[in-house]
Amino acid sequence: MANYYDIGDILAEEELVPTVFQYGANGVGLFDSSDDADKVEAGSRAELPFWLVRELYLRQLVSIRVPPCFDRESKTREEIAADAAHVDLRSRSPYFYELGCKIALLLPPLKCCVYCPKLCHLHTLLGIRDRTIGPFLLVAFQTRYRDVLVKAHALTLTMTPKYLTLLTNEEIKLYEAGQSSIAAFKKWRMGGPRFQVAPVLGRKRKLT
Repeated sequence: MANYYDIGDILAEEELVPTVFQYGANGVGLFDSSDDADKVEAGSRAELPFWLVRELYLRQLVSIRVPPCFDRESKTREEIAADAAHVDLRSRSPYFYELGCKIALLLPPLKCCVYCPKLCHLHTLLGIRDRTIGPFLLVAFQTRYRDVLVKAHALTLTMTPKYLTLLTNEEIKLYEAGQSSIAAFKKWRMGGPRFQVAPVLGRKRKLT
């Protein structure tokens, strides 16, 4: 469930995720734009917001097809491995990391699959088999983290707008934090507030 007080988390759960209906259902024709009938047939494919997909998935009503940008054979993974700093993740999803983490959390831990084969088989039937999403997200963030901070300190104002079009919302926050820190440092170096001795440390100790 999205954090009620976090607009970013709410918007992240509005991202569309490919799904396949496991059963036919009446009164939900709006999910399938290819059919004018007010129903969906078993096997129908649709892209639904993540908040709805999660609830349907947990009720075993749909299977999840991993979004292309997270797929093990995706072009995104190849680009991240080749030159992560210049990959346009924003075009994949502004909430690339948040959405990926939410999908990864639906996966059963590996130890669950060892001790409960039935649970593992259930998740296989429901379409989630790729347990490499979490490690992939970690590698992507780690390899881009340093570059984002370096550019936050060194990039010119004219180049900033173009660079921001490559970043996810989380990375933009990181970039802005880097800019704020360097601005605060420059202000301090040019004569801003210095460290001061706390009054309590300046008091002389009374002899007893």
